[in-house]
This record gives sequence, structure tokens and C-alpha cells, in this order.
Amino acid sequence: MKFKSLAIAAAGSAAALGGISITVAHHSFASEFDANRPIELTGTVREMRFSNPHSWIYVTVTTADGEEEWAIEGAAPNALLRRGFSRNSLPAGTEIHVRGFQARDRTNRASGTRVTLLEDGSQLFVGSTGIGAAPGAETGGE
Repeated sequence: MKFKSLAIAAAGSAAALGGISITVAHHSFASEFDANRPIELTGTVREMRFSNPHSWIYVTVTTADGEEEWAIEGAAPNALLRRGFSRNSLPAGTEIHVRGFQARDRTNRASGTRVTLLEDGSQLFVGSTGIGAAPGAETGGE
């Protein structure tokens, strides 16, 4: 009887696990961003959002035609935390200079590499590293 209960439990677990399909919605740099479209922006942080799988920096950039809103994708929050960056590192109103690569669809979205705080010149590499990362990611976006 004990064996039968164990067999039923094992079969039920296998059926449950076999029915689970895990989908990962992550992307490589090249699928979303264009290595041939480097950008440099200077603007004001509107919001810094720590979310998985990537963090986002929303920046207002003033141009000759008015203001543009840009969304800058950064590394995962955990990676930024390991680099000494916190969710309070870029409060709204902070003036920054961003280097990165524009989205393939040419919208105001980019994969960030280097962020420089204009107030004190401090820099942070915000890009992802490893396979599928932006060009120069192994050297901190240089």
C-alpha cells in the first residue's frame, strides 16, 4: 500500500511538472538595439525604475525643437546594486549625460552603457555584460 501511494504521488508530480512550460522573455542586445546607431544624450532624469529583467532610466532631453522623452534600458537591478548603484542614485531632476545605442525601430529608446552625473562627473556603467550584450560591454562601455 505504501508503494502504491508513493507511485501515485510520483506520477502526479511528474504530470504536474511536465505540464509546466517556462518561457523566458529576455532578449539579446542585437535583437532590440543597433550597434551602428550610437547615441549621446544630455538631459534630466524623470524617473529611475528598478525592474526585472532590466532597469530603466527615463530622461527628458531638450533639443532645438523642444523636449524629447527617452527611455534608457540598463542592466538588471541586482547587477547595478553590485556596482554600487541603488534605486536612489538617480533621483528625478538629476542632470546626466548618457551613452548608448538607439533601438532598431528608431524610437527614443536606447540600451545605455555609460551614465555621467553632470553635478560631479561621476560615472556608472549601466549596461548588461556577457553574451548578447552591447559592444564594449566587457570594458564598461568604453
